[in-house]
Formats: sequence, C-alpha cells, structure tokens
Amino acid sequence: MTDIAGDLRARLGAMLFSRVAGPDGPAHAERIHGAPGERWFGEDRPIRTVHADSAMFVGGLRALLLQSLHPLAMAGVAGHSGFRGDPWGRLQRTSHFLAVTTFGTAADAEAMVARIRGIHRRVQGTAPDGRRYAASDPHLLKWVHLAEADSFLAAYQRYGSAPLDAAGRDGYVADLARVAAALGVVDPPTTEAQLKAQLAAYRPELTGTAEARDAARFLLLQPPLPLAARAPYAVLAAAAVGSLPRWARWPLRLPYLPVAETTVVRLAGTGLIRTIRWAMTPPAA
Repeated sequence: MTDIAGDLRARLGAMLFSRVAGPDGPAHAERIHGAPGERWFGEDRPIRTVHADSAMFVGGLRALLLQSLHPLAMAGVAGHSGFRGDPWGRLQRTSHFLAVTTFGTAADAEAMVARIRGIHRRVQGTAPDGRRYAASDPHLLKWVHLAEADSFLAAYQRYGSAPLDAAGRDGYVADLARVAAALGVVDPPTTEAQLKAQLAAYRPELTGTAEARDAARFLLLQPPLPLAARAPYAVLAAAAVGSLPRWARWPLRLPYLPVAETTVVRLAGTGLIRTIRWAMTPPAA
C-alpha cells in the first residue's frame, strides 16, 4: 500500500510540475536552486514561504481575474500575451520568473528582470476605448504588481500551510516590492496597509470590460484541460473567485455566495491545495 501511495504521489507531482514548469522545468529548477551565489532573499524571508506554497495555484488565478479589471492592462493581455492560444506557456513563463527572482541567484534575477523589461518596452497599443497603453508605463506596472501582491498574499493566508502574522505579511509585501522596483514600479508598497491603500486608489479606474468578462469565462469555465482534470480545476476556480473582494465580482459577472464560499468552497479548496502540496513535496528520506 505504501508503494502504491508513493507511486501515486510521484506521478501526480511530476504531472503538476510539468504543467507549471514546462519541459525545461527540471533544468531550470537545478539552476535556480543549485547555482552558487548570493540571492536577493534569504531562506528565512516571507517571500520564499509564500511562493513555495501550493496556495499559489489559487493566488495566480485570482491575480489574473483582478488584473483584468483595469481596461489598459486587459488590453495588453488580450493583444500580446497569447493567453488563449498558449495558456500553459504563459503560466510556465510566469512561474519561471517568480522562481528565479525568489530563489535564484542575484545575477540570474537581475538578468530575468532585464529581459522582462525589454519585453515590456515592446508591448504597446490602443485599447478598445481608444486609449494608448504601454506595458512599461509605471502606473500600469504598479496595478499589475498590486493585484499580484494582494492575490498571492490573500491566497496564502486562506490556503497556505502556515499563515503569516502581521510582521510576516508586511515582510512579504516588502520583499515583493524589491522585485517590483527592479521591474520599474515607482514607490511600490512595503507594508500590508500600504498595499491595501494603493489598491483602493486604483478602484475608480477599474471596470468590467467585455474583454475582461470574456477572459474570466475562458479562465474559469473553458480551460484547455483533459476531462479528468476538470473537476479539480473547478474547485481551484471556485477558490480563486471566493477569495476575491466583493467589489471585484460584479464587474466580471462573478457570483457572490458568502455561505457556500465559507463552507463548501473553503473546505474543497483546502482539501485540493493540501493534496497538491502533498504531491509536490518530496517525501522525507
């Protein structure tokens, strides 16, 4: 029985890792964790705790939904990211960026940031409402950063293995601010209170465009997944929606079901994330 459980764990873990990291995942992981050199963040930093946890599956999906509420950010995603044609590729590129900047050497993190900034300089265009956008715009960069920081932290606090105390939450926001500043974000928040205040300041700019609602339907209801993965993904999607603030729901035409979200969704999400964590954590020797 132990061998069967171990084999199941190994197969499930390998499948999940392949989805998130892609075919180059093992080579990337070896370099990220094995290359000698100074890191941006020490092993005791909150950013390592949060970004290593399986709650990031919920946080990443929540971040995409929240980011879509800014019409210019959504226009950039729709026009340049290829999230429909290659959603797994986009996930793998994002996870690689997070892994390198969180766990990799300082030299590799700086090189990764420089590459992303180069990509941002080429991403520009005109939104459906006629406004020009550029991914390198510090104001737009800050919105993307705030949505990610809020989402990663909210998901970890709800589904993470050991939720952070107030000092840990402030530490996480400060850690992520270092990455944001390197990417070109001006005055990123360094405490949880600043994160909430800056996020609230963007609310007058947010709206649920047709493109954003279409993206939400694709992400939540039409992901390119085999039949066997649809049910677990539905739980993941419900957990992501359930962790969004109430004000972010209606613009995307997402339901607000507080009783179900605090009972059925919370329990199912906790079970799923624990299973993913079990599969992706190597058994003790």
